[in-house]
Amino acid sequence: MKFGSIPLAERLRPNSLHTYIGQEHLVGEGAILKHAIDSGRIPSMIFWGPPGVGKTTLASIISKQAERPFFVLSAINSGVKDVRDIIDRAKQLPQAPILFIDEIHRFNKSQQDSLLSAVEKGIITLIGATTENPSFEVIAPLLSRCQVYILKPLEKEHLEKLLDSAKETLESDLRKEIVFEENEALIQISGGDARKLLNAIELVTSILVEENAAAERLIITNEIAKRCIQNNLSKYDKKGEQHYDIISAFIKSIRGSDPNAAVYYLARMCDAGEDPLFIARRMLILASEDIGNANPNALLLANVCFDAVNKIGWPESRIILSQTAIYLACSAKSNASYMAIETAQGMIRKTGDLSVPLHLRNAPTKLMKEIGYGQFYKYAHDFNNNFVEQEFLPDEIQNTKFYDPGNNTRENEMRKSLKTRWKEKYGY
Repeated sequence: MKFGSIPLAERLRPNSLHTYIGQEHLVGEGAILKHAIDSGRIPSMIFWGPPGVGKTTLASIISKQAERPFFVLSAINSGVKDVRDIIDRAKQLPQAPILFIDEIHRFNKSQQDSLLSAVEKGIITLIGATTENPSFEVIAPLLSRCQVYILKPLEKEHLEKLLDSAKETLESDLRKEIVFEENEALIQISGGDARKLLNAIELVTSILVEENAAAERLIITNEIAKRCIQNNLSKYDKKGEQHYDIISAFIKSIRGSDPNAAVYYLARMCDAGEDPLFIARRMLILASEDIGNANPNALLLANVCFDAVNKIGWPESRIILSQTAIYLACSAKSNASYMAIETAQGMIRKTGDLSVPLHLRNAPTKLMKEIGYGQFYKYAHDFNNNFVEQEFLPDEIQNTKFYDPGNNTRENEMRKSLKTRWKEKYGY
């Protein structure tokens, strides 16, 4: 088995929904996309999700089941001319083909504009795949003409099914028995990415064969898997998945308050030709998620950075990225705002849509006023210090604290202020 042969991930690519693994919320029985596929009414759509979760595969399966011509473009090496060529070919076909565009977030505005008319007129059915939030990366007119479906990282049970399939195929290829004494390291290495998992198991088995060609059984443990991957990272990462490891290290370095590591990984991304807006957007998220009210200026600076990078362009924008990364790394940290919304959403999933207290409800009609909407509401500005104690949460969850300020100068001041106002109510 050689690395130059057809990759295992490609050989095991499913060709029907029956063999497709994962995304049950979209293609399981009764799911919205499964219904559309079965009905034959395929809308233009955007698949948004991390790498290796089946975006390309699902697009191919849809085209086969719909019995429609299937064209594929990669936004990395395609332009307006390629799009127009396919549209011209589509006009000659008796049935609208499916045009799959991988990494559609890399198309600029003019390239995306070239798709609009054909999508609107039904000349093509567009399926775009992106790892980036389409709200930021896909122009509004095109986005409004597409359904957006979110694909999730594969779960452990999905990955174990893939390992079973890989084991069967590799045993047939090698004429050797493969024994997984442990599989946790392989699953962890994959990060929910099917391609990474299959690349990993292909690499590990290849190395084990090279080390002991006469062995009839290949035994794989966590230690063996880690050794093979770490010592042959360039082969394992031949599809470029390390891109995601570098941005992960960059964000974690900033979160860990290490400006030196942050700048190092920033430089790695700069030299690799990473999209500067991708980096700026990640720092914008971090400024709120990991710094928040410990230093509200962090969000302001990160937002200015995003705008400035958009205006300045490369290579000068790398200086702006560096300044912002250093500032964020050196800033006080707090994830209290992030945890507050996570906790609140968890409560909503648990309790459902609880009734808003009557005194907080809007009362635009006479009837609503008569039944008590808005009655007994206390207008804060009518009281000393613009505050009066009253209940704002639904009865079932009164006194629940979602926001717990972090232990830093600014949030300690906020904690003190909240305690002064609310006394013992929320436990500040």
